[in-house]
Amino acid sequence: MTDSRRDWHPSSSSESPPNRFYRTVWRWHFYAGLFVIPFMLILAATGLIYLFKPQLDAAMYHNLMFVQPGATTIPYSEQVQFAEQAYPGAVVTKVTPNMATNRSTEVLLTTSDQRELMTFVNPYTGQVLGDRDEVNNLQAIARRIHGELLIGRWGDYVVELAACWALVLLITGLYLWLPRYQFSILGTLAPRLWTQNKRIFWRDLHAVPGFYGVLLIGFLILTGLPWTSFWGNTFAQVWGKFPAQMWDDIPQSNLLTGSLNQKGQVVPWAVGQLQMPQSTASNHSNSNSHSHKGATISPQDAVPGRPVTIDSVITLAQAQGAPLGFSVVLPKGETGVYTVSAFPDDPRQEVTMHIDQYSGKVLADVRWQDYGLVPKAVEMGVAIHMGKYFGLPNQLLMMVAALITMLLSITGTVMWWQRRPQGTGGIGAPAMLPYAQNWRFPLVITAVLGLVFPLVGLSLIIVLLLDRFVLSHVPAIKRIFT
Repeated sequence: MTDSRRDWHPSSSSESPPNRFYRTVWRWHFYAGLFVIPFMLILAATGLIYLFKPQLDAAMYHNLMFVQPGATTIPYSEQVQFAEQAYPGAVVTKVTPNMATNRSTEVLLTTSDQRELMTFVNPYTGQVLGDRDEVNNLQAIARRIHGELLIGRWGDYVVELAACWALVLLITGLYLWLPRYQFSILGTLAPRLWTQNKRIFWRDLHAVPGFYGVLLIGFLILTGLPWTSFWGNTFAQVWGKFPAQMWDDIPQSNLLTGSLNQKGQVVPWAVGQLQMPQSTASNHSNSNSHSHKGATISPQDAVPGRPVTIDSVITLAQAQGAPLGFSVVLPKGETGVYTVSAFPDDPRQEVTMHIDQYSGKVLADVRWQDYGLVPKAVEMGVAIHMGKYFGLPNQLLMMVAALITMLLSITGTVMWWQRRPQGTGGIGAPAMLPYAQNWRFPLVITAVLGLVFPLVGLSLIIVLLLDRFVLSHVPAIKRIFT
């Protein structure tokens, strides 16, 4: 949202304090954009793909996801057996019961060559309709690019850093958008698209949509940060804890419930810091577990020392009000638990249940009412961020935010290209003025963002030091950057 209505080349000694401050903000806006623009384009494009995942899935995998309704369904345990028979040596890790009469059952398995395949089973006939590679499909690739740029943890850090710098871009851009002299609707609230002046045309096409989209883009950034590795993990450790007394006398493992999200979204963010309980073959006695109405699988389905079946777990989940679309993660090892998880469009219907694999007792049952205020806000924000909360209008609203982000990135690049110095090899950054007071605004931003977002605070300190002691004192570098 830069204002390019004037280009300054005055003597620094004759420039007024407001102009010096304006140029300082402009310089920081330029640097932020230089770093952020490529990543904002990537995040907006991949976000658009994943935003319409339900529609894309239905179109791309219609023959796998939809079936002709029949009279009766076969037990889920038999459906799982059909999937195992179709993929010898594969290990079933998750089952998602069919959410409608015309939908297939989804069985996630890990093959002998370590592929993650989602198999689709006709719940009426047991026919295995086919599979989808959960790592190498359009939506999965878009999600991994969106979260980690396909380069793992370091990519996650880069995305977090770019997102935080985008906040700097929004703050400085909003300041640059403010009318500096006389207010005019044209150029401030309405773009002058008919002008023959190319600089004014691109400036207005950048600044005006930027003003209208600043809240939407800021919302996307802030609601995406809880999923990042550095800031998001720290934030979750502070605000995502549950009182230990909620699960007294229940054996706890060293794993967190959030570990189930390593290969995709399985459980809500709000339960990521919840310790996973353990199953014990003798765990049939009454306990003080935080279960929903003391729920347990019926005694005739729980044979001492023998694991309960997937059928009884699904029946229990349905009886306890798990919404359609819930999934069941199967236990790992002798002490593992069944995890029933529902991550529906409305976060108020979220359910996370850990069930003893021997007794069928609900060891932990966490729902919306168990969340604190901050986890509730995060879950609601994530649901809107992903376009899930209020249906198609939600998707369209987030699509507008993504398109504005792309527009700002493109118009900002065009504006830079138009004003860059010709034949000098420089990038055309606004010149840095030798006034100490010009550092106050960057230092305030550094202090505030450094406290809230340590990673971006560290990067800002590095950039400030480079800007002050390197860029302005090394002639060759100074020519490039100014």
